[in-house]
Amino acid sequence: MKKMMMIGCLLLSAVATFAQPGWTKNASKSVFTLKTFAADGSLIASSNGFFTGTNGEAVSNFTPFKGAARAVVLDAQGKEWQVTGILGVNDMYDVVKFRVNNRKTQPLAVSQTAAPVGSTAWLLNYRDTKNVKNGPVRKAETFMGDYAYYTVAMTMSESQVSCPLLNDAGEVIGMMQQPASEKDTLSYAISARFVDSLKVTGVTYNDPALQLTQIKKELPADLKEATVVLYLSATQMDSAAYANLIQDFIQQYPSAPDGYIYRAQQEVGDGNFTAAEKDMETALKNSDQKDETYFTYARMIYNKEIYQSAQPYPNWSLDKALSLIQTANNGNPQPTYRQLEANIRFAQKDYNGAYAIFEELTKTNLRGADIFFGAARCKEMQKDTTAMLALMDSTIATFDKPYLKEAAPYLWARAEARRNAGKYRDAISDMNEYETLMTATVNDNFYYIRHQTEIQGRLYQQALNDINRAIQINPKEILYYAEKASLEIRVGMYDGAIATAQECIGIDANNSDGYLFLGLAQCLKGQKAEGIKNLEKAKSLGDTQADALIQKYQ
Repeated sequence: MKKMMMIGCLLLSAVATFAQPGWTKNASKSVFTLKTFAADGSLIASSNGFFTGTNGEAVSNFTPFKGAARAVVLDAQGKEWQVTGILGVNDMYDVVKFRVNNRKTQPLAVSQTAAPVGSTAWLLNYRDTKNVKNGPVRKAETFMGDYAYYTVAMTMSESQVSCPLLNDAGEVIGMMQQPASEKDTLSYAISARFVDSLKVTGVTYNDPALQLTQIKKELPADLKEATVVLYLSATQMDSAAYANLIQDFIQQYPSAPDGYIYRAQQEVGDGNFTAAEKDMETALKNSDQKDETYFTYARMIYNKEIYQSAQPYPNWSLDKALSLIQTANNGNPQPTYRQLEANIRFAQKDYNGAYAIFEELTKTNLRGADIFFGAARCKEMQKDTTAMLALMDSTIATFDKPYLKEAAPYLWARAEARRNAGKYRDAISDMNEYETLMTATVNDNFYYIRHQTEIQGRLYQQALNDINRAIQINPKEILYYAEKASLEIRVGMYDGAIATAQECIGIDANNSDGYLFLGLAQCLKGQKAEGIKNLEKAKSLGDTQADALIQKYQ
């Protein structure tokens, strides 16, 4: 009896070993070995994978790609193909989708449904496609919506990680993952449909996981998503990498205006205005929304004329920028276009024309601080101080109290305007608000300027406090000690002035200010002999005020 049972087991084993599926030979053309290399050419790792598309699309585990500068796959025919780009990554599940430079790949059919528990699953090994092992699906746990994570009753080795797991119909249902141990009788596979669905989007293009490999990432297949990548990457890449990205975008989307616009912006930054002009003309030709492109072109020329005026380019001028923005507005009237026109007119010193547009814009949805501020600048240039200050008040009135940091530049601008108009205490009020908003960034120069304004407003104790704060921040600045000594003399604090002047001399014994204020304070205190001696020292160092003081106190 035992003998018969043994024979039966051997027969069953023979069936399991030799009754291979009919699709094995064809499916074996879709699997490959993956090798990744560091920048110095050294091998990082080897793994497996399989093709999922006819245009070089393939999947594998992501670990070998970390730190890799290059990768190749060796297909079933022994041909080597370069990995040209990453299509998507999920570091949590250690999976990656990529493309190779073979545009006639034979893919496995990816099952669109999960394999049921109890069904047979087949493990196709690149190294031995003639002996395909199988086992029943023990679990099919759902993750991320409707994808399956499989537990299969079979053993596997680490060399079989990323091999495909197929159903009876020859459809790939999963990709094998790292086993707990080679003696484990259970193996695990992640949904092939999930791995094949990986993609790079506009938002995920610069994700940390994608930065773990040096291999180029492909742009999204969707134009809108690819355009988002261009926008977001402008501040996240170095200029060389960004230039390559723009070139990839133009190659992939030659009829889209965005690539030419972004390249033109880089060319302007490099001072290559001829190339930028050519790209902007191409962008205009390709654009479906020409008013937006005219606006972008006009703004580009305006910025160049304002910030790169030392690099003349005859084809570009403020007049051309004005013509372009007017064309944009004629095609599709927009307040934003009018605002740029106002800025251009201001740069042309057409203050009446610029003011008229800013006044018009206060009645639109753009009504805000920058509009009133622009109008105020026009009145400032026209020497209309009353109107300018009123518009500065309107600028600040667009913000609610308590102020947020967005109000800080405008508060400082109004403070300067009020100070220049002789409204010192009002100016100090604005400076105080500015300090509250910008506490972490105000510097010694801020306290020095407020100190001067406080003196003009006869707020001497506040002025003394501020010059002390300036000295505390920058204790080596001679000017601050001289200003402090001068103020102390002004309010009759002669001992303090003497001590401050001596500090000044201690920092720089060749600076005349220290001796001037030391001598003056000593004379005022009744120590004329010592005072005149220090005034003589100041005179010898070139101070023009010292001689008059010497004559006065002698």
